[in-house]
Amino acid sequence: MKRGDKKGLKLKGFSIQFLPYSEIRNLDSDKRIKKVLGIIAGNNILIVQGRLRPDEETRLISDAMSMIKGNFRDFRGVELAVISGSEERNFFSKIKQKMANALSGGDMGTITVIGPATIVKEIKRNPKKIELLLNK
Repeated sequence: MKRGDKKGLKLKGFSIQFLPYSEIRNLDSDKRIKKVLGIIAGNNILIVQGRLRPDEETRLISDAMSMIKGNFRDFRGVELAVISGSEERNFFSKIKQKMANALSGGDMGTITVIGPATIVKEIKRNPKKIELLLNK
């Protein structure tokens, strides 16, 4: 691709933001979802330590769809992927991990990647890597 070629790849600016679990631990579901949507609506890919509850993930997607119908014309929804640590654990390791998660208030061996669909086309999970496919 030549330097002056206007048909080349153009990617609007975005940033990647990390959200530690400690920032959302004491928030109720409504405030958690509002915080996450506020971050990704600003063209940010969000990496959350831990994960949202399944009902919160469902609500996040539902609220994002409402934003599409509302006054956010450039917003096209969200892409979400949850990545956990190794699933190949023995029985005692699983129990130990569940106890640690209960004491800490969340699954610290998990991260959640959430991005606006205007930027993130797809999130692919492999055992050893995450692939973010971006829109042009």
